[in-house]
Amino acid sequence: MKRTTEKNLMVFTGRAHPQLASEVAAELGTTLVPTSAYEFANSEIYVRYEESVRGCDAFVIQSHTAPVNEWIMEHLIMVDALKRASAKRITVVLPFYGYARQDKKHRGREPISARLMADLFKTAGADRLIAVDLHADQIQGFFDGPVDHLMALPILADYVREKYGEQQLAVVSPDAGRIKVAERWSARLGGVPLAFIHKTRDIDRPNETVANRVVGQVTGRMCVLVDDMIDTGGTIVKAAEALMKDGAAGVIIAATHAILSDPAVDRLKNSPAAEIVVTNTLPLAPEHEFDKLTCLSIAPLISRAIKEVFEDGSVTSMFDGHA
Repeated sequence: MKRTTEKNLMVFTGRAHPQLASEVAAELGTTLVPTSAYEFANSEIYVRYEESVRGCDAFVIQSHTAPVNEWIMEHLIMVDALKRASAKRITVVLPFYGYARQDKKHRGREPISARLMADLFKTAGADRLIAVDLHADQIQGFFDGPVDHLMALPILADYVREKYGEQQLAVVSPDAGRIKVAERWSARLGGVPLAFIHKTRDIDRPNETVANRVVGQVTGRMCVLVDDMIDTGGTIVKAAEALMKDGAAGVIIAATHAILSDPAVDRLKNSPAAEIVVTNTLPLAPEHEFDKLTCLSIAPLISRAIKEVFEDGSVTSMFDGHA
């Protein structure tokens, strides 16, 4: 007996950021699969899908927001449930990849937790990962399978160009390590000048840096300060202050992941930045919203990537061959 089976796309979400998953599903013209998820009295997580997933092409969306460990565990359990329910292919969608900053050893006896994360998802049953703006490109090699690395740059840069394109711009990297990203920004904005902040970091004190000096010409220019995430806001705000001190006409902060741990909101409110532009890869609590903050939706980018994967298309074509 022969039968030609049709592909069946199904989108699933955990409880960390269901709003983003709903936007992605709507962009794809589908709905989220009904799911039961709750904690037992001892805080163990339970997940069950309310309809058959046998033979489906499953896309499981979960942003690793605080409490990070809880949502990572739920994500792993969701993947395991799909594997045991005979899903044909399981793609883990990570708008924000938890533990991405622990991608290498700075000192002896430290873990490489970003690699551990990849191993956990592989063991749980993931066939593929889709992630947005990983903290370090080498994380793509930690997972033993295909990894699609999406960039929020087109969404952020097009917004900046539309709003500030009439002014003299400069793209600024908050450190020397993100110069390549700044170069892509510069190209997207029409070849504007580049600069970076020379900084030092104390490895014994997380989230703390010293912005030593600005390398590059920023005098009289509106500086677009680009980074992958804003956690406590210390690094990015010190960089903005250094730019203004060096004669910049103004500063726009553009970052993909708005973690906004305390005291980030207060720091950003009081910073010299004219606007802070982020995406909704992570849920934004009402108390984290303020006048200078603009949040753009990442859903069109994720939904297009899911469509390309489902239809065996090219994700790389979405980024002019850079992905």
